[in-house]
Amino acid sequence: MARQTSDAKREIFSSRFAFVAAAIGMAVGTGNIWRFPRDVGAGGGGVFIIAVVLANLVWAIPLLMAESLLGSRSRLGTIGAFRAFMGRKFAWMGGFMAVVTVGILFYYTVICGWAIRYFVYAVSGKFSSGVGRKQTQQLWDDFVGNPAQTLLFHVVAALLVGFVVLRGLKGGLEKVLNITVPMLFVVLVLLAIRAMTLTGSDEGLRYLFVPDWSKMLDGEMWLGAFVQMAFSTGAGWGLYLTYSVYMRKKEDFALNSGIVVAGNHLASMLAGIAVICTVFAVQSPQYAEEAVAAGDQGLMFVYLAALFGQIPGGTWFFGPLFFLVLVLAGLSSLIAMMELAVRNVIDLGVKRKKAVVAIVLLTLVGGVPSALDLDVLTNQDNVWGVGLLISGLFAAIAMMRFGLERARRALDLTSDFKVGAWWKVLIGLFPLMFAVVFGWFMYLSITDSSQTWYDPFQTFSIGTMVLQWTVLFVVMLLLNNLFARKTSRSSLTTDGDEQASPTHQGEAV
Repeated sequence: MARQTSDAKREIFSSRFAFVAAAIGMAVGTGNIWRFPRDVGAGGGGVFIIAVVLANLVWAIPLLMAESLLGSRSRLGTIGAFRAFMGRKFAWMGGFMAVVTVGILFYYTVICGWAIRYFVYAVSGKFSSGVGRKQTQQLWDDFVGNPAQTLLFHVVAALLVGFVVLRGLKGGLEKVLNITVPMLFVVLVLLAIRAMTLTGSDEGLRYLFVPDWSKMLDGEMWLGAFVQMAFSTGAGWGLYLTYSVYMRKKEDFALNSGIVVAGNHLASMLAGIAVICTVFAVQSPQYAEEAVAAGDQGLMFVYLAALFGQIPGGTWFFGPLFFLVLVLAGLSSLIAMMELAVRNVIDLGVKRKKAVVAIVLLTLVGGVPSALDLDVLTNQDNVWGVGLLISGLFAAIAMMRFGLERARRALDLTSDFKVGAWWKVLIGLFPLMFAVVFGWFMYLSITDSSQTWYDPFQTFSIGTMVLQWTVLFVVMLLLNNLFARKTSRSSLTTDGDEQASPTHQGEAV
């Protein structure tokens, strides 16, 4: 049983299943349900899937392994982990990673609120026979145009997640995620099977899986695959690092990371089958292509919602189940995001109850602009979504400063499968991969004639991203000494033994 630290009782996951379930729940979010089906079709079907699998192997798995080492050995959140592995001057990197994810938390509660609202719509029969795209478009416009509605469901989502996180690891996160994550996969399997039984679903399968080899050398397709992978798996968010704080002493870092990535990819594939097969089976190919091109919100809440009344059992079964899975995916990811923020506040010396209350209040306020204006939400999604690439770069740099061989040996200590030189090579190449992906994104943005790339007040511009990142960099650097001082105490291993923090100056991992 875990002994008590100076500020809180140290909890650990009760089993590998509990840890992996929580980690998969962290990774599987609304992006799997709406972003992947849209991107895979537009990106060349099977070619895009190949690119995503490759991105998972060379980017996501090595990065998650790095995060698991940062969290499990420091037993601190992102700020303390970077201070422990890199030294006092680099606590700001953990702060940057935390704020990027909290920035996503703010608007993600709004999106989860949408899912909750549409689940209520579905169970109340809003998507009955005869309801077409015009009606669902009007329903969507009325909802997002009503501040009282969007704010209400933003508050509902934030309070639900806050209640779970308040109860801690055993009574909250583990208990809830052990139920909701398996339920999420069961519902996804049911939805995929149902979609494939619809007449005409073979066109959807062809759209998803038949490779368009002409896009194999398309830079935009590869960029989309890497961004989808980074956003979907949670690699570089610090979420996996946070859950690794509660990891048991003997865990297989490589195997766990592989299982999480595989589980996340399976969820994406099931969601893609469920969404695309339904759209192609019920409507014409032209309608299907319009739906895919309608963006995340249009695909889910307008085009797809209009089809439930046309599917046998869609009104009482398919529709409610679909929005239920959207709610479950959103909540499981939100739990991880809020726990990341709470863990960092606890590390600064605040008790969990006060930390949760503070983060919930901050989330309620921080999400208001996105709840009131879709352009703000889109801007924040763009700024912090791309910011995740920078966070991932910081995790790789932490491993390099700590020592790649030293880190590999630490990963080997509890792994059934030895972590070979491949991990060192991939982490060592990470800055180059980052430069290619990030540089290509910048190039496409600058050469896009539809936007003024340097305008900091445009929704999609590089200017707005650089401005907000710069402000964050400056604030984190100014707070660095405070972060380092507050998190400089020793941590405890999971069985309660005192362990020096593994700083770059030479303390053992």
